[in-house]
Amino acid sequence: QVQLVESGGGLVQAGNSLRVSCAVSARTFGNIAVGWFRQTPGKEREFVAAIIWTGGRTYYGDSVEGRFTISRDNAKNTVYLQMNSLKPEDTAVYYCAAQARNPLTALGYTRMYNYWGQGTQVTVSS
Repeated sequence: QVQLVESGGGLVQAGNSLRVSCAVSARTFGNIAVGWFRQTPGKEREFVAAIIWTGGRTYYGDSVEGRFTISRDNAKNTVYLQMNSLKPEDTAVYYCAAQARNPLTALGYTRMYNYWGQGTQVTVSS
């Protein structure tokens, strides 16, 4: 139903910026939210940000509010996560996920997402 392809991860120094991308394939975007989650070894997957495709309303996890920005490009069917002022604790595998249901709900919870990308590694050096 929905396919997600991530790109853009890499190594960056603390204080710098990085943008990761999620290419989304779907038949309809009318009831789709796309979210970013991250995970480090030994920790639960953490909500980072989400965007509702129609209208573009955004939501952020407390740990990234004010530093990260999620956006979408309708023409390219791509969601971006712009990460500024990166900290070593931002190091994680970042996953793109999609929720396709009506109504969209609980966007900060891993279990509410139907589809997942492969993940992309983001490493922030001190």
